[in-house]
Amino acid sequence: MNDEDAARAAAADQGSPRDDENAQARQPPPRCHRRGIRPPSEWENWKDEQLLELKLCRLDLRIANSDLDQRVAQLLRELDERGLVFRPHFWLSDEWFCPDGVPGVAIPFYLAHPRLARLEQTQMLEVEGGTPEWCMRILRHETGHAIENAYRLRRRRKRREIFGSTRQPYPEYYAPRPYSKNFVSHIESWYAQSHPDEDFAETFAVWLTPGADWRNRYAGWPVLRKLEYMDALMRELSGKAPPVTSREEHEPLLEIRKTLREHYRRKRERYGVNRPQIYDRELRRLFSDAPEHAGRPTAASYLSRIRIEVRRRTRRWTGVYQYTIDQVLKDIIQRCRELNLRLTLSEEETKLEFTGLLTMQTMHHLHAGRHRVAL
Repeated sequence: MNDEDAARAAAADQGSPRDDENAQARQPPPRCHRRGIRPPSEWENWKDEQLLELKLCRLDLRIANSDLDQRVAQLLRELDERGLVFRPHFWLSDEWFCPDGVPGVAIPFYLAHPRLARLEQTQMLEVEGGTPEWCMRILRHETGHAIENAYRLRRRRKRREIFGSTRQPYPEYYAPRPYSKNFVSHIESWYAQSHPDEDFAETFAVWLTPGADWRNRYAGWPVLRKLEYMDALMRELSGKAPPVTSREEHEPLLEIRKTLREHYRRKRERYGVNRPQIYDRELRRLFSDAPEHAGRPTAASYLSRIRIEVRRRTRRWTGVYQYTIDQVLKDIIQRCRELNLRLTLSEEETKLEFTGLLTMQTMHHLHAGRHRVAL
């Protein structure tokens, strides 16, 4: 072999520069650099104001390897323990929902990363589904919608007889009856009462919950008939593959181009209240502007001091978003300031009475449930 032949052989072994370029071109770019998506390390330490300018599609989040992974795995175990072969699919979006006709569940993005959960807390005053128990409650509920879609259960005559027609329009508001024994109690706000589809999903969630002991808990209640029907229906579906197996994802996170700032602006509008509200009659029953109370603390300053406590108490009793409650509270405090109202009772008595008043006012602003509205 002469020197020229040896050079050609060495070049063939090493590969030409063009070959290297072609090989690199065939390699997909790193996931975090495609479409300009930033790796989480670039935004997880940002301050809120900077983070709010980021588009949701640039978050590059996954359910895998997050806390949600454990929640989903737990749900699938619960379905397996009941003999159900149905497996809903899950994806990240901007809120909780199950689209009509789709046997899957969208989960809000903020549950996939602790930094985004902190932002949710700051923006909305709470993190819906932010604890393991709370998250499982919502997952079971949404799986109730998904299994209806998977097996086309709304077509069944007995289902319609027991729960009502799915064609019934969702109301803009609903007035729950807290002491009704015709519905299960699972998600807050007596959500089963908002629509027949929500009633089905809530009943399924109670049926699926390990250790719920629903036969004893609801013994003697009319709602027991719904639970017994659900039990028989799920036993019938045990081991049967669903006819609807679509893996369709509605509004996945990577397709949502709004910024986090715009997302929260819209969300606060949806969970806010129509302002201004006038509460004069109710407030004057509890507070007073009479001269004999001039030495007492002002209602505005006292309510500002107990604001967080009464907001959380009202949240526990009503299930309404803390952001909504806070908007009502702001209006009440402002009105107390305008009327120059002062305490007439002791602070403890005032706190108790005012929490009842706030609960009553908040109940007027309960939002109806829709598959596209956060629970």
